[in-house]
Amino acid sequence: MNKRKLSFLEIWNMSFGFLGIQFGMALTGGFMSRIFQTLGANIDEIPILWVAAPLTGLIVQPIIGYMSDRTWSPRWGRRRPYFLIGAILSSITLIFIPHSPTLWIAAGFLWILDASINISMEPFRALVADKLPSSQRSYGFVVQTLIIGIGTWVASSLPWMVSKLGASDAAPSGVLPASVKVAFAVGAVIFLISILYTVFTTKEYPPEDMEAFNEEKKQKNRFVRDIIENVSNMPLTMKKLGVIQFFSWFAFFTMWTMSNPALTEHVFKTPVPIEKNYDMSNPEMAKEFDVANTAFQESSNQVGKYMGIYGLSSMVFALLLVLYTSKRRINRKYVHMFSLIAGGIGFISMYFIPSPSYLVLSFILIGFSWGSVLSMPYAMLSSSVDPKRMGVIMGIFNMFIVIPQIIAAVGGINFISSLLGEEAIYAMIIAGGSLILAGLSNFLITNPKAISYQINEDI
Repeated sequence: MNKRKLSFLEIWNMSFGFLGIQFGMALTGGFMSRIFQTLGANIDEIPILWVAAPLTGLIVQPIIGYMSDRTWSPRWGRRRPYFLIGAILSSITLIFIPHSPTLWIAAGFLWILDASINISMEPFRALVADKLPSSQRSYGFVVQTLIIGIGTWVASSLPWMVSKLGASDAAPSGVLPASVKVAFAVGAVIFLISILYTVFTTKEYPPEDMEAFNEEKKQKNRFVRDIIENVSNMPLTMKKLGVIQFFSWFAFFTMWTMSNPALTEHVFKTPVPIEKNYDMSNPEMAKEFDVANTAFQESSNQVGKYMGIYGLSSMVFALLLVLYTSKRRINRKYVHMFSLIAGGIGFISMYFIPSPSYLVLSFILIGFSWGSVLSMPYAMLSSSVDPKRMGVIMGIFNMFIVIPQIIAAVGGINFISSLLGEEAIYAMIIAGGSLILAGLSNFLITNPKAISYQINEDI
């Protein structure tokens, strides 16, 4: 199919729903470990409490990708029904998460939320490849990254913002403060509205051969066989990108799970107070606990605000790439390589900074990596696979994202960081080293079509 080039507004509209998806991801990525700590989890338990997220992605994304490839509605299209279903479920779950009364309920809500986000997210990746000619693929994924950067920046700062507007950071032991509850409710509303915007402003191409498409839909019991066939016939470029993805996502999963305990402890000097270490029957000890707990909640807001910087940085990075790729080609391989190495330096620098204000520089560098992680691998992949199987291929590609996260969650982070020491900040050094390895792994990419696509070269 000869696909026409789309305007910036059309690409913006089809990608706008990612703003809401990123609100959900940034709120959980920035504050889920804080919720776990508030509900009594110790630092060593935090990674395993996150294991639901990558496990869900491993199961859900290939299924949703396969189903969306085989879906067509004249009114709702191929991918948009999944956007809407995922958005409704995610918004409901976001409202309830900060009201979790126990640790296991919070972990269960994370499981539900991640499944719901995956229902929306995987088809968004496929939609860019569905709608755009190859000459605009880098441009399309970079616009998507620009929107993701906006969402990360704003959502990560939400608890801090609502705290400044008057919501309290103080709360009893085991209860999340109002600033977190309000932030998650706002995120739920924005999630739903942004998805609805894309659903009602974007049209999709029908299958090229409707008769063949309908015949394929009638074939039953093909899911497992099709997944196995696609995995066994995986393009070499996809396998090489998988190595890069492994180290990249190990690093970012480490950041999401461990940055709050690492930075509140090492940089802000306000670690979470452990209630059993205080005699709560003693009024002075109880007051001391409340003061320490409020300080932890306030510094956690600050960590979220600084994490928002990596969203802002990735947004600027994406904006520069949007302006450049709208007129010229880029070398995706080297853009991705140097961006990942910059992020690795940002993580390692957290150990050495003399005061919290220097976290701005650390997260700016991490934002360069994040902006590239969200665009360059997908642009390289989409130039190397069969467009008719784009949904299921993107779902399978997700394995290279979730497997490193599962390994990190079930002991990888704790084991490797323990080789350096017991402090949580060593996890950030491990994240930095992993990103640098990811950057160097770009030397594996040799396919000219994946590395750079000519502007006038369409499918």
